[in-house]
Amino acid sequence: MSAVSVRQDPVVRSVTTSDIGEALAEGLRDFQKAPRIGLVFGAVYSAGGILIVLSLSALQMVYLAYPLAAGFFIIGPFVALGLYQVSRDLENGVPLSFRRVLSISSNRREVGWMAFVTGFFFVIWMYQVRLLLALLLSNTGSFASLPEFLHVVLNTNEGLLFLVIGNTVGAALAMTLFSITVVSYPLILDREVDFVTAMITSVRAVAASPVPMLGWGTIVVILLVVSALPLFLGLLVTLPVLGHATWHLYRRIVAAEETVAVQPLTT
Repeated sequence: MSAVSVRQDPVVRSVTTSDIGEALAEGLRDFQKAPRIGLVFGAVYSAGGILIVLSLSALQMVYLAYPLAAGFFIIGPFVALGLYQVSRDLENGVPLSFRRVLSISSNRREVGWMAFVTGFFFVIWMYQVRLLLALLLSNTGSFASLPEFLHVVLNTNEGLLFLVIGNTVGAALAMTLFSITVVSYPLILDREVDFVTAMITSVRAVAASPVPMLGWGTIVVILLVVSALPLFLGLLVTLPVLGHATWHLYRRIVAAEETVAVQPLTT
């Protein structure tokens, strides 16, 4: 009887801080090779941020701008999925096109499940913010405007407690989501794996190189925050560069796919 090819679980390699720097450099080069596609993704992401702020202003709920903006960054890995495809095509010498980028992957069901996981974290983040607002700030007066909200948050004991608890819980949620998505989205795009395997692989990647991966997460957060300050316009460039860099970091972390030939048992 002929041997049967069996796919192995993804092999995770440790990385160093130099790998982070090289991945960023490669991400910048990919953006320079395909600037139009990158700018389109950056523009969509920036427009989403601007729309959120304008909507909150119209609804007199500007006090939710900070938590919503923080939660908005959570969906970044999903938005950047098309950018991973661009880097993959550049790597393989495949002609670039928006059709290929938008088609993304044959593994659509698993992409959908990962999007659900990401969305679930966003919902949890917003619910805990609303819960803390109700528990801690409901008796501190009105804060329909941003100055009123900042005054309450920065000048009352309840407001300071809101900041401490909210940011602590938010950091824990962000770290958890980072751990399960930093490798999972590129892996699902690259291979026919289920989303659970992808998330486990991502956690293994963080566990294998905790300091460099924590550094990578910190770099991503700082760059996104700084880029969002000028009316989200900095995201036009930052998002595509980080998206391409994430792909190249994935390539350094997850070893090339291999199959093992297994000889069936005979009776």
